[in-house]
Amino acid sequence: MISVAEAYARVLATARPRPAEILPLPAAAGRVLAENLAADRDFPPFSRVAMDGIAVAHAAWAGGQTVFAIEHAQYAGAPARPLLSPHAAVEVMTGAVLPAGADTVVRYEDISIANQQATINIPPPAHPGVNVHPQAADRRRGDLLLPVGTRLTPAALAVAATVGADEVRVVRRARVAVVSTGDELVEVAATPLPHQIRRSNAYAVQALLAPAGAEVHLFHLPDEVGALRRGLVNILAAGFDAVVLSGAVSKGRADHVPALLRELGVAEIFHEVNQRPGKPLWFGAKAGGPVVFGLPGNPVSTLLTAARYVRPWLLAGEPAGPPPGPLPAVLTAAVQFQPALAHFLPVRLAVDAQGVRRATPVAVGGSGDLAGLLGADAFLELPAEQADFAAGSAWPAWPL
Repeated sequence: MISVAEAYARVLATARPRPAEILPLPAAAGRVLAENLAADRDFPPFSRVAMDGIAVAHAAWAGGQTVFAIEHAQYAGAPARPLLSPHAAVEVMTGAVLPAGADTVVRYEDISIANQQATINIPPPAHPGVNVHPQAADRRRGDLLLPVGTRLTPAALAVAATVGADEVRVVRRARVAVVSTGDELVEVAATPLPHQIRRSNAYAVQALLAPAGAEVHLFHLPDEVGALRRGLVNILAAGFDAVVLSGAVSKGRADHVPALLRELGVAEIFHEVNQRPGKPLWFGAKAGGPVVFGLPGNPVSTLLTAARYVRPWLLAGEPAGPPPGPLPAVLTAAVQFQPALAHFLPVRLAVDAQGVRRATPVAVGGSGDLAGLLGADAFLELPAEQADFAAGSAWPAWPL
């Protein structure tokens, strides 16, 4: 049995960069860039009017002139027209090109207009450039805006659009097979017999992995060895990057998965981790094929081990560096855990008025209490070397 840290290191050691694909920009939302995107022009590409009003030459205003004849109007999206006289003004709209010859914009709120003349009602500023967004003030042409590894958030997608990236190279989604096992499971729409339950673990894992960039395919296999073998043969050969099994990895008489995986050429990397829940966790890799996670079948064990190991493995296949680690959180109540195992404690996180992230333990009635997780949005990882954890002590929190 190995430690959580060792298991995590062995899992991440198998992560490999995934290939890229080209997508139309609208289809790339949430994906990770596999190319650099640079500014194709200055940001902004011209000196831009930042307020509705009039554009004037600062020197004339600073020299005592307060009444300016309006030569013409300049609208956003219209070709630039210059200010012909340094003692006149151009009526300008937000987003318009600043007319050549003008260097300052006076807001409508600070002027009065009558008979095509504008009267400025405030004193001039010390310097020109007021209410003007100068050309290249934000970025210059050629500046790197979105490096490889950037996730295309709404803001990043907008930047990609503004530099003309109608298609982008992004990291291909990991193709993941999520496989539930067990004769006691029936489909969600079925009415279970008294000795049966509906499938739920697969949907929990899918909901956890899809936002992390996985293309998830769901399967179910029975406990019968022959059918289980045939199903695993097909799944292992189907081109998935990872196979995530739920159930049949412990040491019961019906827990056939570890032996079958070894029989089918999946090299075991570890089996059993010094943790609760999730001690029977199995992990291996098939040469030229997928990595395989064998998660314990109890719902709490499945979800917590998927969050602790499978999701980081997915994120490690992206070019943005190592996956994000846990967040520090302070316990709001004392906790005792006697076995010498790392303890994954479900908690509810909240940030207090002082900005401290606090973790309140959530009562879960064992590894089978799926409904007990409804109040949790993370779990604390408490070390095996300790049994008593005081209120106010800080520990790593992994989001669910």
